Amino acid sequence: QVQLVESGGGLVQPGGSLRLSCAASGIVLSITNEKWYRQAPGKQRELVATISSGGSGDYADSVKGRFTVSRDNAKNTVYLQMNSLKPEDTAVYYCNVRRSLVNYWGQGTQVTVSS
Repeated sequence: QVQLVESGGGLVQPGGSLRLSCAASGIVLSITNEKWYRQAPGKQRELVATISSGGSGDYADSVKGRFTVSRDNAKNTVYLQMNSLKPEDTAVYYCNVRRSLVNYWGQGTQVTVSS
C-alpha cells in the first residue's frame, strides 16, 4: 500500500523558513518525478515544485529563488525548503507521485505565514 506522509508545516512569520518533508512507503521515490502542490482557501491546487529522477528542480515563478526541492533516496523522502516566506504562501501543501497512471497524494500539511 502506497503512503505519502507530509510533515513540517506550521505557523511562521513573514520572512521566515520552514522545511516540509514527504516520507514515502510502498513506493520507491527517485524513479520518476515527485511534485509539491499547494492549495489556498478558495483557490485551485497549484504546482509549486518538481524534482526529477535525476534530482533537478523546477519551480513555479511565484516561489523561484525562495523554495528548494530535494530528495534523500536513502530515507525515501522528498523535502521542500521554503525561505523568505510570504503571507501568500499560506496554503495546505501536498506531495504527489504519479506511477503507472495512478496519482498518489499525501494528506497535506498546513503552512500559515502571518505576523
